[in-house]
Amino acid sequence: MTAARAAPASLRLDAEVIVVGAGFGGLGLAIQLKKARRDSFIVLERAADVGGTWRDNIYPGCACDIPAMLYSFSFERSANWTRIYPAQSEILAYLKRTARERGLLEHIRFNSDVVEARFDASTVTWTVALATGNVLRSRILVCAMGPLNKPNFGDIPGRPTFTGPSFHSSQWDHSVDLAGKNVAVIGTGASAIQFVPQVAPRTGKLTIFSRTPPWIIPRRDAPVGARRKIARAWFPFYARLERLAIYWMLEIRALGFAFKPELLERQESAMRRFIERSVPDPLLRAKVTPAYRAGCKRILISDDYYPTLARANVELVNAAVAEVRADSVVTSDGREVPADVIIYGTGFKATQGFAPVRIHGRNGIEIGDVWRDGMHAYLGTSVSGFPNFFLVIGPNTGLGHNSMIVMMEAQYRYIVGAIEHARNTIAPALDVKPGVMQAFNAGLQRRMRGTVWATGCSSWYQDARGKNVSLWPGFTFVFRMLTSRFDAGMYAAVGAAEHDS
Repeated sequence: MTAARAAPASLRLDAEVIVVGAGFGGLGLAIQLKKARRDSFIVLERAADVGGTWRDNIYPGCACDIPAMLYSFSFERSANWTRIYPAQSEILAYLKRTARERGLLEHIRFNSDVVEARFDASTVTWTVALATGNVLRSRILVCAMGPLNKPNFGDIPGRPTFTGPSFHSSQWDHSVDLAGKNVAVIGTGASAIQFVPQVAPRTGKLTIFSRTPPWIIPRRDAPVGARRKIARAWFPFYARLERLAIYWMLEIRALGFAFKPELLERQESAMRRFIERSVPDPLLRAKVTPAYRAGCKRILISDDYYPTLARANVELVNAAVAEVRADSVVTSDGREVPADVIIYGTGFKATQGFAPVRIHGRNGIEIGDVWRDGMHAYLGTSVSGFPNFFLVIGPNTGLGHNSMIVMMEAQYRYIVGAIEHARNTIAPALDVKPGVMQAFNAGLQRRMRGTVWATGCSSWYQDARGKNVSLWPGFTFVFRMLTSRFDAGMYAAVGAAEHDS
């Protein structure tokens, strides 16, 4: 094998590594690059501050649904979480503080919206074009934009004709006064479950349109007492043990999600009892009881959603929205509901890749074309045809049972290992072999068939073809083992006489 030709010594690089995104994914990788003494990196962030989804989602009631001790970096633990499940503002403050104290701000370029990235085979580098017209160049490109950054309004006819205020939950308009208004909420996903109880008391009438009810378990949130805070601060072993206990408590759920969905029947029974305790009205109870296997869609947590539905000014409509008119919402069964304000709790376009950002690999191929039949990658991290290009939270790295931080940290280790290998060998760029990627994804999709996510429901985990391109079909510790070290044998050196498969 002939090694790839290195970039000319005279070629000016803006950094060895460019990372796109300053949310959890990008900040965590930046910390690991600094720990590995790879200080030649730039983080490009389209907004004016760090935080990603925790900066953008400022709707009432926004909070985490994983305990804070696990929904935080293992290498940046905090003893000061005020609640088991912290609010958005507390998580954002954690990310800001981490970026500041870890010396990341000097590496971040804010208001830098990436529009295109292109691999240059002649120099074995990446060029990254910004909306400002500036162009940056690096040896390695890492995309850490995450899947929850493009609001999905749904394909609802007439939406632009609505004359009142309307907005997506991730673009909350706090200037809109909801007091006494007829407010329509479309969707009952994770965001709606949190903001509905917050806004219902303010509205004149709140109508919630739900095609499919979610399974919900009790939240059981609580303040963190002073003794526990002291124990976390003064006894690091205690903090590690607490994190580990939460991890295994959640990880064991993968048995039902990924291997034996019938094991979830007991949890379904518990959730049905929760509905019976929370919803006295039998008609409303029937509306909120799902008819699909628990876990097929995301299981949500809330203590106040069901009681909110029983309020005199709240109505749950179990029908799809067929049309939006100037001052109303029309359902699929022909009912027209007056509306002064519409709030879309319709989730995100999580399976549509990086569009509108265009990423071109070898021979100019665009990643959207590679993913025309569904997003896929090797270990959710590398895509064949895109040398020295890596993903954080790539295809099939999402979780239905545990903290995404666990997956991200596994990817950090793998990506830093790849960077170290490229630096220490004669091959300046590595491209995962197409056969390796295909075999990995074929096996992954075979495993997906036996999971709860393949039991018949439709969810945001699936793309337009019904393929689950979002979730990891197994235990997180297996993913951590697979990414525990960078395996150069799975990659070919760019510029080789033959791209091995």
